[in-house]
Amino acid sequence: MHIAAIRDLTAKVSVLLALSLALLYASLTPSQAQSVAAPPPPAKVEELIKLLDDPDVKAWITAKGAPQAAETPAAPAADEIMLWSNAVRAHLRGLGQAVPAIPAEFSGASSTIMTEINGRGPGAILLLFGAFAALGFGAEFVFRRLVSQAIRRNVTPDAVEGGTPARHHVIGRSIFAAIAPLVVFALASIGAFLAFTWPPLLAMLVLPMLVGLIAWRVITRLTAILLGFHRGQSPAGEHGKMRLIPMDDVMAGFWYRRVALFTGIFFTGWAAARVMTALNFTPNVKSLIVYFIGLGLLAVALETVWNRPEAPIASRAYRVKEWLLTFYLCLLWLLWVAGMSLALWVGIYVLILPPILKTTSTIVKSFFSGPDDTAKARNPIFEVLIERGARVIVIALAVTWLAAVVRFRASGLVEDEAASRMIRGVLGGVVVLLAADLIWHMVKGIINQRIERARIEGGDEAALARSGRLMTLLPILRNFLAVLIAAIAVMMVLSGLGVAIGPLIAGAGIFGVAIGFGSQALVRDIISGVFYMTDDAFRVGEYIQSGSYKGTVESFSIRSVKLRHHRGPVFTVPFGLLGAVQNMSRDWAIDKFFISVSYDADIAKVKKLVKGVGAALLEDEELGPQIIETVKMKGVEEFGDYGIKLSFAMMTKPGHQSTIRRRAYAMIREAFAENGIGFASPTVQVAGEEHSGAAVAAAGETIARKKATEAKLKLVEGES
Repeated sequence: MHIAAIRDLTAKVSVLLALSLALLYASLTPSQAQSVAAPPPPAKVEELIKLLDDPDVKAWITAKGAPQAAETPAAPAADEIMLWSNAVRAHLRGLGQAVPAIPAEFSGASSTIMTEINGRGPGAILLLFGAFAALGFGAEFVFRRLVSQAIRRNVTPDAVEGGTPARHHVIGRSIFAAIAPLVVFALASIGAFLAFTWPPLLAMLVLPMLVGLIAWRVITRLTAILLGFHRGQSPAGEHGKMRLIPMDDVMAGFWYRRVALFTGIFFTGWAAARVMTALNFTPNVKSLIVYFIGLGLLAVALETVWNRPEAPIASRAYRVKEWLLTFYLCLLWLLWVAGMSLALWVGIYVLILPPILKTTSTIVKSFFSGPDDTAKARNPIFEVLIERGARVIVIALAVTWLAAVVRFRASGLVEDEAASRMIRGVLGGVVVLLAADLIWHMVKGIINQRIERARIEGGDEAALARSGRLMTLLPILRNFLAVLIAAIAVMMVLSGLGVAIGPLIAGAGIFGVAIGFGSQALVRDIISGVFYMTDDAFRVGEYIQSGSYKGTVESFSIRSVKLRHHRGPVFTVPFGLLGAVQNMSRDWAIDKFFISVSYDADIAKVKKLVKGVGAALLEDEELGPQIIETVKMKGVEEFGDYGIKLSFAMMTKPGHQSTIRRRAYAMIREAFAENGIGFASPTVQVAGEEHSGAAVAAAGETIARKKATEAKLKLVEGES
């Protein structure tokens, strides 16, 4: 990072932090002045406060004030806002009063440690923490050495893909290499600590620090696996190739360091809060210290926003986005300081939940895909289950935590029973929608996989017929299940929100009946389609004809079928208009055709030649498998004016009769020409030789008269 960039970033962060602290100081200053100027309450006032805290007095006041509360109108929204504003002011006033009390709190904590832990100071606690952490690191080092020696001694061939270890093997080995040593570290450090008897306060001080250290190391190791970032390895190393989140090495290093720093500050604050709770720090002092530790989190987040390597070209829109993110992060920190837990967590979810869900899907898809886009056999059902299941777990955890915040840390805005019920209904509705989304994607994946299998699998005629039927019915079933799952999910969400769905269902039924009467054609089409599917009248890929509509069935909807004509046009025909359907693609097709030969042709020889043509067609590599019964001459159909009309027939598989017939025509013509069989043609025969000259003369005179007539007509047209 350049010096100028560091200075620029430092200046921006300083301005924003100064602004945040100024706002906080402005809200704290009046309360501090009031607290300094306010004299201690008199003894009678203290007695009155104690009486008001008495349970009997509280019960009497509640009973006495209940009728009055029933008679008074509902409080306006402004009163609720004032209550919320007063709660925020009280929280900030408590933080302001905690500032001068910090030295006394630390002095009292030191005295508590000296008293409870046999005269030991705070340094002894840190020394004890360091000793057990060092014990854990030593056990982890020994475990790593033993595992590496065992791997070198017992080398087993991995499942390979193209000569390299399988992707899931490498990822599994990386996860084991990252987590197993941490388990050993936890057992050695925390296990050894718990094996001895310590003063209760000492255990409450050391254990949070060890747990925070272990949690930080687990998150950083998992982040390194996801980003493929491992120190001391070249970019072409194994972990870079197995990266689960697609990015380059520079970006992977950037995000790894920021995640490590952010989680380090977070778990430091978490451990500090637990330690201060054990040492009986006042809530306001503890909160104030935690908020100032949170400034480190804010600084890391702001530095990440301004130094992200995603945008090499800083456009105006990108800079506006950076400033908006900066103000948004500062606003979240101010909400945290103000004690507005619900608004804080909603803001955090809005900021991080979409990227987390997107990253989860990316990780799952990257895990199931091969390295460098190599082809790999995939199980879409299992992939959908893992991806959607991971998303459901993430959102369910977020909803559960938000529900806990609403229940235990809510302000007066959610103390109303109706509001609480609405919030619980919304959270429950989110869970229902997540479950519906998971079920739908599972069902859709199963149906799509079965359709794809039916499209590519072969077999005998029965198997092909079954595949065609599945390709026809499964898309309709998929659409029906989508509507059904969506309807059930919506009804459950409305029920959770307190909406009475019984009248809604009844009204929907009445509305459906009215729609049915008003759209009889639509109902007729849907019902006709159901019966067509039940009768298995046609399937996807079959050629059908109904009235003036004919073509290959391409797809279905709930009310219509799409037919692709052999010349290209697509007909979308409602089921109610189909009527009787001629299916040209079922089982077999018989094709008949006629050929006329001259009267002097040898019929027996023709039959023998056609038999040879049929045998040749059966031996053809392309057409032979499509012939069920080859072409045969059935016999004389009729005697025509110019020749004998012969009948021929053959049985083929559906859709191939035209091709085979055209080939048979060509072969029959060649056979007839080679064997002197003539086709029937119009002829004129003149009986007797003595009349031949007269006939010729008469024909000449007829032609001459015709030409003279045409000449006269042209002359008349020219004069006119």
